[in-house]
Amino acid sequence: MKPFLSVVVLGLYFLTSCNSGVSPNREELTESPKEAVEEKKIAYGKSIYESNCAGCHNSNVAGAPTPSEKADWVDRMPQGIEVMAKKSIQGFEGKKGVMPPKGGNSVLTGQEVTNAVLYMVKVSQ
Repeated sequence: MKPFLSVVVLGLYFLTSCNSGVSPNREELTESPKEAVEEKKIAYGKSIYESNCAGCHNSNVAGAPTPSEKADWVDRMPQGIEVMAKKSIQGFEGKKGVMPPKGGNSVLTGQEVTNAVLYMVKVSQ
């Protein structure tokens, strides 16, 4: 029993000595979980954009807004992400152009299209 007690005491000693006793400074934690998720969506959206959307959007085909051109987004931004994503998923025909449903790629999920929209909006700012 005595060797067991020695092992337990020694183990507790090591466990407590590993703790520096200093809690992280909350101000140093700059990115909230929500922001981290948003950044991951944008990064994933970039890959979706590059493989599915760039062909039209980089060339402004059928009035497709170019992400790097802020002027292309001035009238679109007030609609908000949800409306722009919905139009991109369902398709849209407007004064400035045409957006086929899911950019013509029916395999894309609504979330993938939304992530691509998030990416384009981020780049346009």
